[in-house]
Amino acid sequence: MQNHQSTVKNNEFIFFFGNTFQKIVFFVCLLLCCTSFIEPGLALFLGLIIAQLTGHPYMKYNHKATHFLLQFSVVGLGFGMNAYSAVAAGKDGIVFTVFSIFSTLLLGCFLGKIFKTENKTSFLINSGTAICGGSAIAAIAPVIKANEKQISVALGTIFILNAIALFIFPMIGHSLNLSQTQFGTWCAIAIHDTSSVVGAASKYGNKALEVATTIKLARALWIIPLAFFAGFIFKNKSKKITPPYFIGLFIVAMLLNTYISELKIITPAIVRIAKTGLTLTLFLIGAELSRSVIKSVGVKPLLQGIFLWIFIAGMALIVVKYMF
Repeated sequence: MQNHQSTVKNNEFIFFFGNTFQKIVFFVCLLLCCTSFIEPGLALFLGLIIAQLTGHPYMKYNHKATHFLLQFSVVGLGFGMNAYSAVAAGKDGIVFTVFSIFSTLLLGCFLGKIFKTENKTSFLINSGTAICGGSAIAAIAPVIKANEKQISVALGTIFILNAIALFIFPMIGHSLNLSQTQFGTWCAIAIHDTSSVVGAASKYGNKALEVATTIKLARALWIIPLAFFAGFIFKNKSKKITPPYFIGLFIVAMLLNTYISELKIITPAIVRIAKTGLTLTLFLIGAELSRSVIKSVGVKPLLQGIFLWIFIAGMALIVVKYMF
């Protein structure tokens, strides 16, 4: 009896202090991501280390936190952009954006049949690749009545490829001597999630960031017609579709920065806070990619995501290299 009580106490001691250690490590890394020493790519890598070694102590709140931080950061970045230059920079990529969305969705459907990926999982992966990663998956999932397994597999596929893109895209861009406009256009079309697009573009330069953000947010508006199309295909017309309202706030922020010169006093501070928010977002995304999440993706959905990504990245790179 005494030995049993001793064992219980030891287990409680290990659980308490083990959990406390996990939280301390997590918050130390979180605070580091708020400093100028940690850039977005490193924050994602730091999150991946946390996911593999100690784990995320607040996993159930992670999706809401990343969702809010990403939208907050994107709106904040709007205060660092000029409406005229952003429109001029992004207009050349609009036609290609439309073409790339439709071609990616069609090829994704074909690849889903080849790899025999479950229908709803395949559609979520295609939507995330074609438009804006996790945001598209979150918007489409309730429309097609996807379950938790289907959503987690699609998100896992997208976030794994996002993590890779954040590191390799700037290296490829520099090796091919892509201009700021070329790189911004390329990563806006070829990288899935807005957070990784902004993270990669910000490493390349301010012009690349402006172009990438403008094109990516214009691309995100396609969530609305795609959601209606998904409801028709999966015979679910009753589900309410939530538009990405934060894009409107981004436009408002950009217009305020363009036309109200008095705001120039505070806009640099807002942009700095927004970039810190983006860094935190990428850290949290990395911290979500635990071994169990990666393992749950499975080979077929991952192969579909990889082939689809290679297609859109390769096609976009050829177009921006020789036509922009």
